[in-house]
Parts: sequence; structure tokens; C-alpha cells
Amino acid sequence: MSKFSFQLLATCSQTKARVGVFSTPHGIVETPRFMPVGTLATVKTITPAQLKDTGAQMVLSNTYHLHLQPGENIVAGGGGLHKFMGWNNPMLTDSGGFQVFSLSEMRKITEEGVTFRSPHDGKIIKLTPERSIEIQNTLGADVIMAFDECPPYPATRQEVEAATDRTYRWLERCIAAHQRTDQALFPIVQGGVYLDLRARAASELAKLDMPGFAIGGVSVGEPPELMAQIVKATTPLLPANKPRYLMGVGTYKEMAIAIASGIDLFDCVIPTRWARHGTAIVNGERWNLKNAKFREDFTPLDETCPCYACTNFTRAYISHLVRSQEILAYTLLSIHNITELIRFTQKIRESILSDRFVEDFGHWLKDDGEEVTGDR
Repeated sequence: MSKFSFQLLATCSQTKARVGVFSTPHGIVETPRFMPVGTLATVKTITPAQLKDTGAQMVLSNTYHLHLQPGENIVAGGGGLHKFMGWNNPMLTDSGGFQVFSLSEMRKITEEGVTFRSPHDGKIIKLTPERSIEIQNTLGADVIMAFDECPPYPATRQEVEAATDRTYRWLERCIAAHQRTDQALFPIVQGGVYLDLRARAASELAKLDMPGFAIGGVSVGEPPELMAQIVKATTPLLPANKPRYLMGVGTYKEMAIAIASGIDLFDCVIPTRWARHGTAIVNGERWNLKNAKFREDFTPLDETCPCYACTNFTRAYISHLVRSQEILAYTLLSIHNITELIRFTQKIRESILSDRFVEDFGHWLKDDGEEVTGDR
């Protein structure tokens, strides 16, 4: 019997938005849900206990980064990723593909895999589909990702088609290499901004009996409207009885549009990255706490937010910490920003259950308004 399941609880009557429960060996994930990124087996500046208080259920780590530092064998020696970082809840590891392909000046792609020079010590490293899966099997996350070729934007149709075809061939090798029944392997839909390539890739993957599916290669520099088109066209082609994960997306608008298309899971570095720049996310807006207007503002960041930062401190205090470059500023802002994005997806979940998604969140589905693209 599979250790993974996805139960669909409700759907929106006006969109393809849905509510589900994804069960893993380390617990459940209530979807739709934002997942914080803990690249190096830590969500930057906060403890696992603080992370749990944000409402986080599933957390990401990265294969490429953990392979370079400290090495997957050290993580395994520490009892595996969950025990090593003190997080006994669901986890996902990215394959390392996105990070390797972002090293455009330092890597060489062949059918066998990718050879690149370590940015740490200059050592030559070869990452193949088999090696990526081996590393992820050693790390021990609940969900592991197939090794894919992530084409940049812009890229020619010929380049994107070649990368998409290679991603499928690499997936077959990932499936053959995968050794653990307590880890779910998700394939990744590529295809760039070419909707027919996306459709073909999604349809081919949908024929495979995989425990979940991901859409990758978005948020790599393409205009927001193109991302929305990709997600809207691709998501319904993926099996309805499996979780669907949109990689590297985490603004209110992006998530709302994707949820309306039938996406269940998201991840993004935005909440902690922006925190380290003194930025708070409040109702989907970016607030720079260095701004003079916050210096004598003795109200919480968000009076409706239940997080530790909002229930104990004022905008003035956090502004003071940011200006003073105190580490506590980054901790408090990270706690708030993560809580903010998770609460947004939780509120959408509740609205779908009561079939009020379009009434309550329709303004995020419109084309107007400022759009900020997320990062992976």
C-alpha cells in the first residue's frame, strides 16, 4: 500500500480551484498551501519551532546545495534530513536541476547529465538523473523531484523542445534509479512559453502513474501574463487525483491565479529573502521598513495577523531593528512573511470550501495591478 495519497475534498463551482489533503509518511499537507524554502536544511533566520508556528506543513530543501555543503552522507549520518534539521513534518527536495542550469557559465549539458564546476572549491562535479535521485534517496525527504533541464527565458523553440524531450528521457532514468518506497517522485512539466510543448509534456507525464506532478520552468524571467497562460493551459492536463505543484511562485496574485487553474502547492524564497532586505509583506503589498513613516508607528505590522512578530512588536520597533541591522529584524520579518503567505493560501482554502473563492479573491485574478515575479 502506498504511503502517499491525495484526497480531493471540494472544488470551486466557477474556477478549477480545489481543496485537498496530501498524505505523506511525515504527516499531511492541506492544500492549497504555500511551502517555505529551507535550501540548506534551514529556513533562514528562524528555528523549526518558529517555523511550525507560522502554519508551515511542508518545507523544501535543495539537493544541489546540500550535496555541496555539508554533503548528503553527513545528513544521512545525522539521521536523515528531518532529524538533521529538527523538522518532523513533510519535506520536499528539489532535484538541483534549476540551480545547475542557472550556472550557465560554469556547466556543460550532455545527454548523460550536467558537468559543472563547484562554486565553493572549483571541483568538477557531474550530476546525472541517477546521481540526483541517489542524493535525494540519501537525504530522505518525503517528496523528491525528477532531474530536469530548465531552459532559460528567452530561448528558441528548438532549444526549449530539445530540453523538454531530454527532461522526459531523464525522467525515465530517474524512475529506474529511484530506490525508496517512502519517497514520492514527482516529474516536472517543462516546455518554456510554448503552450503546445507544455501540453505535449503534460499529456505524456499524465500517462505515468506518479504520486504527484510539478510545473517547472516558470518564474525564470518571463512576463507575468505568460506565466499565467502557461499555468492555465497546463494544469488541467495533469491528473485530477494527484497533487499539482507550481515551482518557484509565491506572490498573492501568482498563487491566486494558479489556484484558480487547479494548482495545489507552491514554494518561493520571497518571504525570507525580502525579510533580509527589511521588507514586510502585508496584504500582498511590499513594505520597506526603512521608510521614515514607520519610525514612530506603534501599531503592529498587521493587526489581524496572529504571528509572533505582529502580536508582540510594533512597526516602529521592527523599523528600528532593520535600520540597526539587528538579526532579530530578519527573524521577525521572516516569521511574519511566511505566516502571511501561508495564511493567504489557508484563507483561499476556506473560501473554496464555502464556494466563495471568486467572490472573496476575484480581485487577485484580474490583469490590472502591479505584479512582482517570484524567485525560486
